[in-house]
Amino acid sequence: MSLVSISILFLAGFLSGVVNAIAGGGTFLTFGAMTMLGIPPISANATSSIAQFPGYITSTWAYLTEIKRMWRGAMAFAVISALGALAGSLILLSLDNAAFGALVPWLLLAATALFAAGPWLRPKKLAYRPEDAPSSLAGRIVQFFTSIYGGFFGAGMGVMMLATLGLTEGGDYHRLNALKNLLSIVIAAVAIVIFASGGVVTWTAAAAMVPGVALGGYAGVWVCRRVPHTLVRAFVIAVGLFLAGYYFTKG
Repeated sequence: MSLVSISILFLAGFLSGVVNAIAGGGTFLTFGAMTMLGIPPISANATSSIAQFPGYITSTWAYLTEIKRMWRGAMAFAVISALGALAGSLILLSLDNAAFGALVPWLLLAATALFAAGPWLRPKKLAYRPEDAPSSLAGRIVQFFTSIYGGFFGAGMGVMMLATLGLTEGGDYHRLNALKNLLSIVIAAVAIVIFASGGVVTWTAAAAMVPGVALGGYAGVWVCRRVPHTLVRAFVIAVGLFLAGYYFTKG
């Protein structure tokens, strides 16, 4: 891998960390950068999961107090999420790059639409729910299917989980966000193990992006205080639409 390619991937990782810290959607940048550099779409998707993983850990650590208060329900969701992620990642490995490549523009369109609708999908008035209350059956079923999507294609997963958990579980926003961050770790960890064992990870690309993601996540706090969130969201949506159009044309 050339120095130019490494620099592009590092920059994509950095920008991904910044936008994830502010509004989410960083997967669009890492996935897009890799595929445009010629990395096959399945490998780009798998490698992007690894690049985003450190951010999931740090954001979950920040919510450790909230997670401790609801650990019983969180563990039930974690098991269900692991099973769903296992199914989704195995489905991805069962496809070849041509078949997955044909799905990519549609997946990007769906993920972009979901990201754009994110502010309206978040419940404005959440029902009261004790923090140690057990998870609902509806919540577990919906989370299983959300995890399948997350294991298969991670873009937009966080927005989807925040919306579905809010609709099925209720509770304080920070409780939902803490749970979403924890489950993102579980889904990504399972997917990474499956993808690594399947030999589809491009480790050099991951090594180039992970430091950028980490630095971008830190810098994102500074940017968050100075740049309106709507501008960052507009940038991510524009990238998603551009990539979808690119892959439609390429196909």
